[in-house]
Amino acid sequence: MKAIPKLLLFALVEFVVFGSMLFVPAGTFNYWQAWVFLVVVAVPAWIPSIYLLRTNPDALQARMRGGPAAETRLAQKIVIAGLYLSLAAMVVVSALDHRFGWSPVPAEICLAGDVLVATGLGVVALVIIQNSYAAATVRVKEGQRVVSTGLYGLVRHPMYTGNVIMMIGIPLALGSYWGLVFVAPGVMVLAWRIRDEEKLLQRELDGYREYSQQVRYRLVPSVW
Repeated sequence: MKAIPKLLLFALVEFVVFGSMLFVPAGTFNYWQAWVFLVVVAVPAWIPSIYLLRTNPDALQARMRGGPAAETRLAQKIVIAGLYLSLAAMVVVSALDHRFGWSPVPAEICLAGDVLVATGLGVVALVIIQNSYAAATVRVKEGQRVVSTGLYGLVRHPMYTGNVIMMIGIPLALGSYWGLVFVAPGVMVLAWRIRDEEKLLQRELDGYREYSQQVRYRLVPSVW
């Protein structure tokens, strides 16, 4: 399938899946937080896709093949499955929270959550622009080089930093405090993925060991 039709189909499927996870448990389409969230997710997510479509279609194809099945090692298959489950639980519980009114969240907090989601996705988009090797799966490609500038000069895994920011914002954007319960498990899964990924990078990517000594923090500057 050609890149543009495949990209459009991917976006449509993503929208349907996200929409189902939101509106079915919410039991209504009268859920303004969910509609705003879908728009906030769609716009920043399309920026790196369009960029890669123009500059590196192979990298775009690789990003659309993410998920547990795309990982080559069992450890990462388990990690990604756990991360997907955490995110799905976060979204569904947030929608159920809206339905049953477990934790009413002020509109200002919801909009602040949308800002966090947009910021996290913006960080991910910038990482993809700064590092064409950034992929949805853990592997070292032929000819891959260490990127140590831009966001990679602050932390070794800025894409995951963007993911954490986004995870914190999702429940708030959807009007739920209970959804925040799943942020901690999601971060723990990411930490596990980072540790496993770094073992591979230090073993197979030239210069990564030296880079990890230069940039000390993995996920959050001055923390870890």
